Amino acid sequence: MAKTMQPQELIDSAVVDPTGNKLGKVGNVYLADATRQPEWITVKTGLFGTKESFVPLSGAHADKEGVHVRVDKDAVTDAPRIEADGHLSAEESAQLYRHYGLPMPRTSPDGRMDDRTQGRGDTGRGKAGMDPGTRADTGKRDRDTEPAMTRSEERLNVGTEQVETGHVRLRKYVVTEEQQVTVPVSHEEVRIEREPITKPGGERAEIAEDEQEVVLHAEKPVVNKETVAVERARLKTETVTEDQTISGKVRKEQFEVTDDEGKHRKS
Repeated sequence: MAKTMQPQELIDSAVVDPTGNKLGKVGNVYLADATRQPEWITVKTGLFGTKESFVPLSGAHADKEGVHVRVDKDAVTDAPRIEADGHLSAEESAQLYRHYGLPMPRTSPDGRMDDRTQGRGDTGRGKAGMDPGTRADTGKRDRDTEPAMTRSEERLNVGTEQVETGHVRLRKYVVTEEQQVTVPVSHEEVRIEREPITKPGGERAEIAEDEQEVVLHAEKPVVNKETVAVERARLKTETVTEDQTISGKVRKEQFEVTDDEGKHRKS
């Protein structure tokens, strides 16, 4: 690279190929075991950056636009699928060298790649023939490889369910009550009307007994009963919402840190 950079400075930098295409962002930096210098980077590519491809830093340089590498986008896309699990084996490293057409470093008798042979100055690394890479500790360590303890706790999940609370019946029954109704009635009465005779001799006069009879009439109340419909009733339910406070005991775990002196600290 044009200048020595710390692995932390490379993380999340844009990666640009020789034609100006942006390949993605740096995910991890892998160091050469022999020199502890950055040798490979993984580039997050694909939809939403779900795929990581290894890209060589041979001949690369960095500026404010990002890391400019010597390989093009197609080569990165077609790179061997290698799991970014923290270390490159010798076989995985050899696959990448062959794919990108880089000089293959000669390995020493112990299986490690010899940094004194092949391609010195040819790759732009300053040192050639680097060992299989190890991912750099960039401050964004792989959390999956760190020892961890999971804290759990119980939570109240409150919901509602429909339950039967009782039965309601509607029935009708007969009662007897007294009613009073005022009804106007009429009747006939007799009174005598007297009329003087002003011209005597017009009628035959005779002294004798006589009588007349008149039929009198009167109204009297008559009671008849009839049944009529006066009202209709039915049972209907309605929903009434009210707030109820539910309480319950839940358990939860807590962390406690104990040092060599036996001091405890809860977290």
